[in-house]
Amino acid sequence: MKAPGRVPELLRQREFRRYWSAQTISMFGDQVSSVAIPYTGILALHADAAEMGFLTAAIWLPSLIFALHAGAWADRFGHRRILMITADLGRAGLLALIPVAALLHTLALWQLYAVAFAVGTLSVLFTVCDPALFVALVPSQRYVAGQSLVYGSRAFSFVGGPSLGGILVQLLTAPFAVAADALSFLGSAFFLSRIRPAELPGDPDSHGSLSAGVRFIAHSRVVRSSLGAAAFINFFSFVFVTLFALYATRYLHVRPGVLGVVLGAGAVGGVLGALVTRRLARRLGVGWTFVAGCVLFPAPLALVPLASGPRVIIIGALFGSEFFSGVGVMILDISIGSIFAAVIPDQLRSRVTGAFQAVNYGTRPAGSLVAGALGTIIGIRPTLWIAALGGLTGFLWLLPSPLPGFRLPPENTSEAFSVKKEKSDIRTHE
Repeated sequence: MKAPGRVPELLRQREFRRYWSAQTISMFGDQVSSVAIPYTGILALHADAAEMGFLTAAIWLPSLIFALHAGAWADRFGHRRILMITADLGRAGLLALIPVAALLHTLALWQLYAVAFAVGTLSVLFTVCDPALFVALVPSQRYVAGQSLVYGSRAFSFVGGPSLGGILVQLLTAPFAVAADALSFLGSAFFLSRIRPAELPGDPDSHGSLSAGVRFIAHSRVVRSSLGAAAFINFFSFVFVTLFALYATRYLHVRPGVLGVVLGAGAVGGVLGALVTRRLARRLGVGWTFVAGCVLFPAPLALVPLASGPRVIIIGALFGSEFFSGVGVMILDISIGSIFAAVIPDQLRSRVTGAFQAVNYGTRPAGSLVAGALGTIIGIRPTLWIAALGGLTGFLWLLPSPLPGFRLPPENTSEAFSVKKEKSDIRTHE
């Protein structure tokens, strides 16, 4: 009788379990690509700091260009699960072009840029649809539990994905390692095709739909301050991420396989972060938990430019940076996802997500381009210092806002979910 109790309640629900499986498979493949795509540029195409900046910018530039429109379109069209499946299948086909081009000996940097941009565009569509699907499957008093399961999978993908990516890069070469991510999107599409959530229908006659998400953010102090902090931290974290693999490989002389194992082992911190967030949210409130994540995520990045001396010290510094930053990013992501699931109205969810993503993810290509420029002008190590210290100040956006005192409904009550369902039923019948 006790055995079923060991399985989280949400995972005993078939619809959520399939949604969670789709997310888990896709995130694991993404972590393989997080190693394979940069190394395709570095090892196969001999990219320099500026070219690596352009590559990372190509992945995230679609967020700045398309997120606002994608969110408005998704809310008008509805059928977000179908849109997510379409995005998965498209990304699988696009990523498959990289190993095919390598096999034909035609792979060039411009092709890598083009695939990265196109995959990023479809990822925007997937991301703006995902929150609406999540709240269609999870009751409000289970938001933190649901986010913890999803981001727990992300943490486990951090453990195995980079390690597998590094091994595949060494065994197969980087372009062929990208095929693992293509296969993961097919797996995600399969599981999403097997759920039938009660989604909020689209609203094709909505007025002012493009700006509705922007207006909601402008008038919500909780969401507005969260956006300021997240975008600020994202900008500096992508200054860091853009140059990290290049710095570790060329300046610290860490081999791809070793770096993949180090990143995977360090990502155990992400698992720990996913496990402790729920407890922190109960004790501190989800608002203060989010503030804590905004500090714990960027602070350990300073260990990377500090790394020097014997090889064991260098590997230890990289491990420590990844481990403690992994704890922080999980706390940040789970708490902000739970807050947004609670405060954003269902009928605006994709539009608010799109507007938020346009700014938050839109800082990523800017950070990547700044990384390439600063890495060329002042050097990679000083740029990593700027990234680590700059990101650490992001939490200051939150202190004057009401967000630190924000709390979710207790998990042992279902009243909030009942009220939310009644309102949803009223809107549906209207």
